[in-house]
Amino acid sequence: MRQEGEAVFDAVASTPAALPSAGATAREADAALDEAVVRKIYRRLVVLLFVLFVFSFLDRINIGFAGLTMGKDLGLSATEFGLASTVFYGVYILFGVPSNIMLGKLGARRWIAAIMIAWGFASTATMFARDANSLYVLRALVGITEAGFLPGVLLYMTFWFPAAYRARANALFMIAMPVTSALGAIVSGYILKLNGLHGLHGWQWLFMLEGLPSVLLGVVVWGYLDDTPDKATWLTQAERGRLAAMLARDAAQSKQGANAPAETSLMQALFSLPMLQLALAYFLLVNTLGMISTWVPQIVKSFNEGSSNLAIGVLTSVPHVCTIVAMLVWGLRSDKHQERRWHVALPMVFAAAGWALTALPVGPLAKLAGLCAASAGAYAAMTVFWTLPDLALPARHRAVGIAIVNAAGIVGAALNAVAIGYLHDLTHSFTSGLLYAAAVLVVGALVVLAFPREPSAAHTR
Repeated sequence: MRQEGEAVFDAVASTPAALPSAGATAREADAALDEAVVRKIYRRLVVLLFVLFVFSFLDRINIGFAGLTMGKDLGLSATEFGLASTVFYGVYILFGVPSNIMLGKLGARRWIAAIMIAWGFASTATMFARDANSLYVLRALVGITEAGFLPGVLLYMTFWFPAAYRARANALFMIAMPVTSALGAIVSGYILKLNGLHGLHGWQWLFMLEGLPSVLLGVVVWGYLDDTPDKATWLTQAERGRLAAMLARDAAQSKQGANAPAETSLMQALFSLPMLQLALAYFLLVNTLGMISTWVPQIVKSFNEGSSNLAIGVLTSVPHVCTIVAMLVWGLRSDKHQERRWHVALPMVFAAAGWALTALPVGPLAKLAGLCAASAGAYAAMTVFWTLPDLALPARHRAVGIAIVNAAGIVGAALNAVAIGYLHDLTHSFTSGLLYAAAVLVVGALVVLAFPREPSAAHTR
């Protein structure tokens, strides 16, 4: 199973490259050796990071599946249920930047291992919620412990992957989100059928069975990850030197052409126009990502009223399967053309059209197609979006900058959770919330297109 998985990652990670023939030019030979080093890093790191993100994201979104029965068992309104997600995102925002700073001080291996163990226990403890207030406290603990994972890994990947390969690396890592949503929908549907076993509700089994694996993976991370390439004994000295040269070229080109000069102070970089545009664009984009993770199971149920929870889980998985394909293809295409802005903006508009279709008075099949478009477009945009910070932030400010942009996105997810819950309680329908999500994405696409054009040299191989 592991060998098959690595083969898939290897196939997408790079174009096939054989050893250069005697007639190959020196440039072609050099490029082939670069490709070989990057492929080796993909195989070593991305598979593990993908698995870690699967469980990180599962522990974040499983409350959406639990909500199919949890709200009724605890007597929660839609607004109260949405507020639980808002609480999660609120503390996530507060602890994201400090967590990224700690990663820089302690190293990725120790810090990622520690937060995985902590959030695994915190997510499992959600099974002990008894009312709205206890749920808020437990979701806050999950948000505190998980806050550093995604921005930390995004920063960690900049230590290992040259800019020209970054969109594919992001895609291979971030497909964990739709994969988790698809498989999590089906698995969670089955787990909810354990309702009543040993006196526990189905949603209690869900939090326990989906939270504890993160604890075990934290132990794996401690013994497997390397903080930086210079500590990687699985790379030869020549490979480490070649990777260092590629990353040094990126740094030099960034100093020449990035939108935030390297000599700027931290405050100047964080309050530069490109940085503010990034934060606003991600805030608007993650409104949709938060909606997908929190509300899609209940949206699907709203137009399939008579279906079982298991059937809802299967139907909910369909948009995520489409999303996996979209992310891989779109990330590869962006790297091939070395273009970023339009590769973020166009799928955002596509996602907006998907939400609009889902809001129309059409049949269940058309609504499901709309959800597929919304999910595929939003996640494809996010895949390429995380190549843009290279153009807005000098390397020495990137850890804080990435965490702040990610925090801005989490604000969007928090706002979405409570806004959709409020609109649903007000109108007794998801239609107004769907149109809200579509409008936000269109504005976000315009913000991305206003981002300064990427320097022509910044991402060339």
